[in-house]
Amino acid sequence: GNPAAEAENKELKKTVDKLTLANETLLSKTKRQIDMLELEVEKHRPGGAGGGDAAPQADTGASTAALHKIQAQLEGEVTARARAEKEVGELKGKLEKQKAELEAAAGKAQGSSEAKDEIKKLQKELHERDKAVGLSKQALKAAEEDATTAKNHLERQVLGLEQEASRVKQEGSTQLQEIRGKIKKHGRKVLQDLANLRASQQAVKAATAELQVGITPAMKEFYQPLKKHLAKYEKVNSGWAEKYKKEVAERKRLHNLVLELKGNIRVFLRVRPSLPHETGEGVENAVFFPDERPDLEENTIAIYDEAKGTEKIFEWDATFGSTSKQEEVFQEVEALVTSVLDGYNVCIFAYGQTGSGKTYTMEGSDTEKGINPRTLERVFELIGEKSRDYSYTLEFTVLEIYNEDIKDLLDPKAGKKCEVRQGPEGNFVQDLKLFEVKNFEEVNKLWSDAKKNRTTFSNNINEHSSRSHLVISLYVRGTNLASGVQSFGKLHLVDLAGSERLSRTNATGDRLKEAQNINKSLSALGDVIAAAANKNGHIPYRNSKLTHVLQDSLGQDSKTLMIVQTSPCTRDVAESICSLQFASRARAVELGQAKKNLSQGAKKK
Repeated sequence: GNPAAEAENKELKKTVDKLTLANETLLSKTKRQIDMLELEVEKHRPGGAGGGDAAPQADTGASTAALHKIQAQLEGEVTARARAEKEVGELKGKLEKQKAELEAAAGKAQGSSEAKDEIKKLQKELHERDKAVGLSKQALKAAEEDATTAKNHLERQVLGLEQEASRVKQEGSTQLQEIRGKIKKHGRKVLQDLANLRASQQAVKAATAELQVGITPAMKEFYQPLKKHLAKYEKVNSGWAEKYKKEVAERKRLHNLVLELKGNIRVFLRVRPSLPHETGEGVENAVFFPDERPDLEENTIAIYDEAKGTEKIFEWDATFGSTSKQEEVFQEVEALVTSVLDGYNVCIFAYGQTGSGKTYTMEGSDTEKGINPRTLERVFELIGEKSRDYSYTLEFTVLEIYNEDIKDLLDPKAGKKCEVRQGPEGNFVQDLKLFEVKNFEEVNKLWSDAKKNRTTFSNNINEHSSRSHLVISLYVRGTNLASGVQSFGKLHLVDLAGSERLSRTNATGDRLKEAQNINKSLSALGDVIAAAANKNGHIPYRNSKLTHVLQDSLGQDSKTLMIVQTSPCTRDVAESICSLQFASRARAVELGQAKKNLSQGAKKK
């Protein structure tokens, strides 16, 4: 082989490869530019992606800019095409030159068989390269024709865009002229209306000022005698209002005196408010007071049974609505506290269905104290006020009646049996531990200890339902330091377990037994009240532990107050009516005039 010829062949191959690559690059670049030109034309075509409902002036500007851009791209394409043709020509000339040189070299090496074979091989490769160049030229020519076609198409679209822009511009100008004419026309009318409105406003102001000048003396002349008559009427009326207040107070005093002489069980009604968890059907208000129903008299309420379509009216010694405060209830109860210090037996108990608010009324909360703490605290306050003339000894107990068993909450020993016995000072509970107390703080501490031992569970009606009857007792022995007369009073504060229908509580097992015993003892309480109301010779106090413990308070020589609690909701109407009917029967019971428990002791020397 000839080294020089081989080097030239290699150089020739490189040149042919470079030419082929240049042709392919030119074809690819031309195709991309054509695609971009078509995309740009589609983008600016009327109604295309760049269309929309913009203002006519904006459309015209955008179309003109697009046309300039397309023309610039076409001019760039023509320039690129000319540059590519020039490069192809140069490459073609160079290839022809190298071909001639190759043929000359082949003539010189004609005598060598190896050179001949190499020349044939190179000629074959050159032929293939010529063929590839021919195909590239054909592709380039086709690309040029496609570019020319695209250019013509684009020029037609550009012409269409220019015509559309001209039309839109003309229409926009026409619409703008119409709008300006309307604004000018209506603007004059608005200005005229504003001027008329200002004139009317000034006229009204002038008329108002004139009216004030004319009417002020007349108003003074009219109101002067009216004020005198009103002042006279208010003076007379204030006297009658004062008389009415005194009359109401006197009527209440006489009513309480009659009740005291008869020994009636006084009954207060309190309706709890609706609770946050009470939602849905059946929570509408079913209990109405005189301030809601003008046809109702003082201290009466009406309860509506929606299921039966009937209404019942009840009268009480005092009523407290759902917005009543603990202080208001205690003000009505406070008078009984003095009675205990004077030697009377006093019993205050709360009655009602489960979840009706009995425990809240009796115990209250940390911020809203109930009857129990207020009463006990008031006892010690009164003792302090009487300390110069009287001396007192007080004993405190707390018990519960659970499943007909008496449990000492201040000494809850297992197996301890507490039974009711009869003594010289009335009924008492044997083996019940009594604690002497000297102030309210000692009572409060004992009560805190007792609460921990009380039996409560949850049921379907109340999350913390009291499952027992709770009895707080304070035994008060007093001595008149001047006369030596001694007194002995008992104060029972009772929070009864809730009455309930077993079908609503879904009680089973131990809870069912508890509910049955609760209902049994409350039924026995009802029997005692019915027998007392009918003035029967025998009153069945011993039918339950509850009535046996409270015999002194439910019998003669005692002052008894029942607070009946109810729910306001329509779904609880059946239970509420049962409670109200029970309390109404209790209100009719006449126990006879209460008597003081007094005895003569040694006088102070």
